[in-house]
Amino acid sequence: MTPEIKELILLIEDEPQMRRFLRITLQSQGYRLSEATTGQEGLAQAAAHNPDLILLDLGLPDLDGLEVTKKLREWSRTPIIVLSAREQERDKVLALDAGADDYLTKPFNAGELLARIRVALRHAAKQNSDQNEPVFILHNLRVDLAHRRIFRDEKEVHLTPIEYKLLTALIRHAGKVITHRQLLTEVWGPAQEEEVQYLRVHMTHLRHKLESDPTRPAFLINEPGIGYRLQYDPEG
Repeated sequence: MTPEIKELILLIEDEPQMRRFLRITLQSQGYRLSEATTGQEGLAQAAAHNPDLILLDLGLPDLDGLEVTKKLREWSRTPIIVLSAREQERDKVLALDAGADDYLTKPFNAGELLARIRVALRHAAKQNSDQNEPVFILHNLRVDLAHRRIFRDEKEVHLTPIEYKLLTALIRHAGKVITHRQLLTEVWGPAQEEEVQYLRVHMTHLRHKLESDPTRPAFLINEPGIGYRLQYDPEG
């Protein structure tokens, strides 16, 4: 039997102890691993090896991890999980705004990291396999993107144009945290990127139309101080 060839992960991390911990953790699960200790080396390896996922430290010796993320996003859609000792909410928002898919604060346990990796890889595979799929299904919700029609429990739901744009923006990034600024820019345009209250009001309306219990949302999830996430597991 031919052994399964698992995904290639690029680790961009300058701390030797952390690299050793991650190397043992990832290789024990069968992942292939490429390592870089600087931002420039990481960018070069990403271009040369086209990894399936990137683990990125923010505190690199040459380039800040945020700059590395922005440079990667100029040409790559590879999932990026930021690993950082920076605990401030602002740092998480900046990383997500720059294009990261997820953010783990050091120290973290191996189980949580591996779970985040599995979700990111499944999401990327799902996007690649059906990126032109005109129907999005989640729990009891069905969104016919081709015909701009939404059904909850097989009953059609009527959304305002803004609510529809908000929902489709969340669908495009399903499973990922989207910052307030990202959503405001996508739905209202850059002139409204600071008007978070607009977003809260329309998200409340959207939950009342789509969630079974708007006070305990099952899939339109608030990430306090950061943004929103469409709770979605492509294998669920």
